[in-house]
Amino acid sequence: MDKSEFKPKSFWQRPEGITGLLFLGALVAGGGYLLSTVNWGLIFANTLYLAGTLAVLGVVVYMILDPKMRTLVSYMYKSVMRWITGIFVQVDPIGILKSYVEELQGNLRKMNKQISQLRAQMHKLKEIIVNNQREIQSNLKMASKAKANQKTNVMILKSRRAGRLKESNMKLEDLYKRMEVLYRVLTKMYENSQILAEDIKDQVAVKDQERKAIHASHSAMKSAMSIISGDPDKRAMFDMAMEAVTEDVASKVGEMERFMEVSANFMNSIDLQQGVFEEDGLKMLEKWEKESTSLLLGDEKTNLLLEAEDDGNVLDLNAPIREKVRDSQHRNQYDNFFE
Repeated sequence: MDKSEFKPKSFWQRPEGITGLLFLGALVAGGGYLLSTVNWGLIFANTLYLAGTLAVLGVVVYMILDPKMRTLVSYMYKSVMRWITGIFVQVDPIGILKSYVEELQGNLRKMNKQISQLRAQMHKLKEIIVNNQREIQSNLKMASKAKANQKTNVMILKSRRAGRLKESNMKLEDLYKRMEVLYRVLTKMYENSQILAEDIKDQVAVKDQERKAIHASHSAMKSAMSIISGDPDKRAMFDMAMEAVTEDVASKVGEMERFMEVSANFMNSIDLQQGVFEEDGLKMLEKWEKESTSLLLGDEKTNLLLEAEDDGNVLDLNAPIREKVRDSQHRNQYDNFFE
């Protein structure tokens, strides 16, 4: 996702919107209660009270009808609600990004462990397939020898044994293919997530200082007046870009965690001793394969699936898990959000 695809949430869809609704409800309820307890006869009998009431009503009507005043009040109300919400909930995008970095680093450790476990399972499965192939050849040779010696019963037994092993190996090889897809995707996600974590760290380091400078030079009142006059508000535009970054990171971290869950369920469903696996785990993996897009992998997803199906592209299980290092030409994937 890039900045052009980002659709900002409305005020009411955010945490501060819930706070705003509660305060608005409280204001309406309080206003209604006050109106019900007002002695209207006394107000109309007293000229000073009546003038004060009409003045308040005039201000309220003016605030409702005047677009600039309505915008100012709305902006200040939202700012106050955001400040109140920030006391209880993390709404600062820099703080949210910092928590995502910690979450990503934890996920990377878990994913590294998953990759190691999957590689160990694949080694075991490959060994079973090779041993079965040897036993198939051995049984076929014994069946051929028994046929030459006219030992029909032995020939039938050995032939059937070879047939069963061959059928079993077909299922195991199909399972190995699915595990290979899983392995290729996990390792690529691991590499891309390392870069993602580094890019987020860089953005936090740079944008934290930039945000402080912008907020210091553009107070809430100054931003409100900029909006009223029709000028672009640098503070609001910067915060919108930061929100777009946090939304994108949230989606990618969510995708990473969902795929880790898919891989864990698939791996837990496999019984190598029995050579079986549950259909649910396989269906979850196949569903992911058929999904159209991947935020973390992008176009690499299609290539990974094709590589797994290519018999000529042999996966090297002995290759170490790569610790991705950004090259000197790397451009932070979130720089364009602020352009």
